[in-house]
Amino acid sequence: MRIPIETLTLDNGLRVVLSEDHTAPIVAVNLWYHVGSGNERAGRTGFAHLFEHMLFQGSEHVAANEHFELIARAGGTLNGSTWLDRTNYYETVPSNQLDLALWLEADRMGALLPGMTQEKLDTQRDVVKNERRWTVDNQPYGSWWEKLPALAYPENHPFHHSLIGSFEDLDAASLADVSEFFATYYTPDNAVLTLTGDFERDQAIASIERFFGAIPRGKGKPPLADTTLPPVFGKPLRQVVQDNVSLPRVYLAFRSPPFGTPEHYAASVCATILGTRKTSRLQRSLIREKRIAAEASAFTFDLAKGADLLVLDVLALPGISAAALEAAVIEEVDRMHRDGVTDEEVARALALIETGWTLSMESATDRADKLSMFATYFGDPGLVNEQPERYREVTSESVTRFARERLGADNRATLLYVQAESPAQAAA
Repeated sequence: MRIPIETLTLDNGLRVVLSEDHTAPIVAVNLWYHVGSGNERAGRTGFAHLFEHMLFQGSEHVAANEHFELIARAGGTLNGSTWLDRTNYYETVPSNQLDLALWLEADRMGALLPGMTQEKLDTQRDVVKNERRWTVDNQPYGSWWEKLPALAYPENHPFHHSLIGSFEDLDAASLADVSEFFATYYTPDNAVLTLTGDFERDQAIASIERFFGAIPRGKGKPPLADTTLPPVFGKPLRQVVQDNVSLPRVYLAFRSPPFGTPEHYAASVCATILGTRKTSRLQRSLIREKRIAAEASAFTFDLAKGADLLVLDVLALPGISAAALEAAVIEEVDRMHRDGVTDEEVARALALIETGWTLSMESATDRADKLSMFATYFGDPGLVNEQPERYREVTSESVTRFARERLGADNRATLLYVQAESPAQAAA
């Protein structure tokens, strides 16, 4: 499968990616801003995620929550997400509703500030606080996705602090702070707009020019703090979390090559061999043979700057101690570190990866997201067509080399959840 791609850049710096596909009468609109929690400054964490909420609360010509209502009435779907180094917004609509989706995105890019009020900020601040309570503070194991980066990245690193932010920083956010953040990062020259699906090229370009062309480019954004790190941690890192949980759970992270590098593809195949599907090592050994785990998976964060993370996530079965679970996971890692992988394992992993990639590219929504990603991170959406070949270049030798260089005891960060001995310890 080779995806057709056309790119252009408006005078204001907005990069546009077009990929026509008239298979189904739908079109996906995907907008990536190159800003995430890594761009936040000390004392103002959580801004990127707060903005994901604020951008759905109306702009100069759109009332609060009207964005949702207009897309739903048009028969479309929409959402947004925030990550360490990007924020994205997307709609998938019937083809004849393309102009509606473009106008909505353009209005909040160019005219959000006139519609921003203290009341909206206070409301969304409370929404984010409740989201934190629900997904992090009061969710079993929910704190892993802020504790693990905090353990794996140094304190002064942009990816160290919490993506969702702290209560203190959210309370400290003023309307002026929020306006400054928006004016700095939510500008056309810091964004990629992608269209995929059933649209006519000339009409789409005319609409994009009409809705986005007059939005002024930004005045420049501060550079991201240095993300450079050594290849390995240099020593084992470990944190035991006493939480309100009934079963032990271990997260084991390894510093890994950045997304997009040749070595990253070997790391991705390594993660697939370790924890994807029933044939993976962790699932076969810990779930089916030893019967000490209920769940086991492995994945990479896919961070394109500095250093990525490869993460193992294993949940114990009832009656299995945290020590036994951790020892069994380490045993599997040690075996791969010592013995490497086989040709058969790599072939199986590559088949799984290519099948998953092909299926995702058949979705207009997923295809648009991947095109925006490669355009944002590397300036080249055409890299989406090179991914299958990049994976096919991975060999058992390259995965074994990665395992021996990166899965050793000097490059392991362990986050171990155990049952709290008292309610006070769980609360702490």
